[in-house]
Amino acid sequence: MPLLMEPLTLRGLELPNRVVLSPMCQYSSRDGYANDWHMVHLGSRAVGGAGLVMTEATAVLPEGRISPQDLGLWQDGQVEALRRITRFVLSLGCHPGIQLAHAGRKGSTWAPGEGHGAITPAQGGWEVAAPSEEAFAENYPHPHALDAEGIRGVIAAFAAAARRALQAGFEVVEIHAAHGYLLHEFLSPLSNRRTDEWGGSFENRIRLLLETVGAVRTVWPETLPLLVRISATDWASGGWDIEQSIELARRLPNLGVDLVDCSSGGLVPVAQLPAGHGYQTAFAARIRQEAGIATGAVGMITSPEQAEHILQTGQADLVVLARELLRDPYWPLHAARRLDAAISWPRQYLRAAPPGSKARENLTFDPRE
Repeated sequence: MPLLMEPLTLRGLELPNRVVLSPMCQYSSRDGYANDWHMVHLGSRAVGGAGLVMTEATAVLPEGRISPQDLGLWQDGQVEALRRITRFVLSLGCHPGIQLAHAGRKGSTWAPGEGHGAITPAQGGWEVAAPSEEAFAENYPHPHALDAEGIRGVIAAFAAAARRALQAGFEVVEIHAAHGYLLHEFLSPLSNRRTDEWGGSFENRIRLLLETVGAVRTVWPETLPLLVRISATDWASGGWDIEQSIELARRLPNLGVDLVDCSSGGLVPVAQLPAGHGYQTAFAARIRQEAGIATGAVGMITSPEQAEHILQTGQADLVVLARELLRDPYWPLHAARRLDAAISWPRQYLRAAPPGSKARENLTFDPRE
């Protein structure tokens, strides 16, 4: 059996394979609520066989959204629409995960295709927060620097959202500390100019992420995995880099983190990313080997053979697919066939499966729901 189709156990959860749907913003919510689009987007990837299906970046506070159309989990009323989705994903033998996020200084901006840069309060925007009073770019909102009370409020909001995520039926929580959003902004000296206990030294810059992890772990069951996504480098001189990422990752297992999802960039608009097939997998490999923690590799992973190579060579424990799973929701089913591996098909689609395929067991979908 190719490693790509082998199960992976994280705490008390066994993923049926190593394929993960990456969190990708859908810009389709109203007031943070999930709807039919999210049901189809996430549900179809579960039909397609991804072992772990992750929501988009889900805001822990209304002012933590990137755009007004972002998904949210800052109030109890948002739980039920998400519970409908997790029930369906689970019914297909897959596992639902949620990425919890705060956009920081990159919030209150237009969704792609609707405009560029800041949305004013008159247009439905809001005041954004950051470690320091420096905007992401000239056409982005000018943030206010969080005070100690505001920082504590962010930590509490992540924990409260994790508690709601459990009520909604999610089995994996990922804390978003990448791509230039709030937790990443505190990590990098390019965006964190503070001189108090939350800035300056490495220990101070990682404090918010570590305290957020600790708060989430206290409300998230010990039997369920907790992930952290980081940008392993800012791709900018003087910024956050792979050496700091490795040192951070060494601290995470003792706080109850089970896997680091290794992305990069997003902090500054002038960064030059050397994008190409698997251009970030080396970060996942180094963190896995030098920090002693499981990793996920993400970034232009397109073919089953490439994904299998990443796993076979010990660069990562999971492959996290974004655009490729947008192009083909059934990529895991096709990958199994390409790699001559067994994978169970939804019984509704079994007539189209390769000879010898089996229907997924223990499906609990009730069409009356």
